[in-house]
Amino acid sequence: MFVDEVDIHVAAGHGGRGCLAFRREKRVARGGPSGGDGGHGGSVYVTASEHTNTLINFRFHPLFTADRGDHGQGSNCTGQSGPDLDLAVPIGTLVYEKTDDPSQPYRLLGDLAEANMRVLVARGGRGGQGNARFASSTNRAPRKVQPGEPGEEKDLRLELKLLADVGLVGFPNAGKSTLISRISAARPKIADYPFTTLTPNLGVVGLSGDRSFVVADVPGLIEGAHRGLGLGHQFLRHLERTKVLVHLVDVSGATGRDPVEDLEILRRELELYRPELAAKPQLVAANKIDAVSDETLPNALAERATLLGLPFFRISGASGAGMPMLLEAMWQRLADGREPPRQPVTSRPEMIER
Repeated sequence: MFVDEVDIHVAAGHGGRGCLAFRREKRVARGGPSGGDGGHGGSVYVTASEHTNTLINFRFHPLFTADRGDHGQGSNCTGQSGPDLDLAVPIGTLVYEKTDDPSQPYRLLGDLAEANMRVLVARGGRGGQGNARFASSTNRAPRKVQPGEPGEEKDLRLELKLLADVGLVGFPNAGKSTLISRISAARPKIADYPFTTLTPNLGVVGLSGDRSFVVADVPGLIEGAHRGLGLGHQFLRHLERTKVLVHLVDVSGATGRDPVEDLEILRRELELYRPELAAKPQLVAANKIDAVSDETLPNALAERATLLGLPFFRISGASGAGMPMLLEAMWQRLADGREPPRQPVTSRPEMIER
């Protein structure tokens, strides 16, 4: 099961209390206070891991608690601190803290866009001081100790946005799964009957000259996806990190749909969901060209793509026709838009570790 959004509760460990003790040794007069400090409570961190690709483990176990610190002991022995708790999440996870502000219900704590990035989400409580800390020239037998401080508790939302270079956009049954299985080692479900993929798929495309990039097959969009219809928000979110979008349009005529209208709907949904998505470099691929029953359909789509200034390609995911040109165009668009690595977004920079 692919899970890309969960709510969890985290609690850091409490600090141990300080110890009240006095030295009592033979032939040692006025041994004095010897109570040690309590140990610190364990903190809770969220860490980006290469070894997980879904948030499913958090859906069925939403409560995470770090261990508390041990209490202080006599002979000036400090209690052992509780170990920190690390929660492993997929690369590309955003960590939000729930707030009481209706205008901003979530506050971003960290964007874990790279492997091994780590964000502190709940700080452990500090251990209390033992009575040895309070000894002075005027108070040689203090009976004062400090209790341990409580650890932080927070309600968090974890949201996964896939990290991919190219995103495949299209209506259900447009052939996205077939295409990604043709150009990469990804093996999504493919069948000869109508259905739509319910989870995004990632595939690595290899080209000559040691060139490679990652393609995301985003589940089929429908009209109204920007309002959440058909799980639209859940699917569109995974396009936000892509650099190039490929509109995959079925021109076979088997669905009875107008390819030009399909393209316009896809572009409009992107614009209405988030304008910056519509501003990304885009390509148009007329798929299932080997099964075309009416040549006016791909020709009309080609004319519309030309008017929009979008590169147009005739391909077949099933036979592989036109695939080399499309892949080279994807790579060229990526190469044209290369930028220095962006810094992860976080409202608490001091809590981000690499």
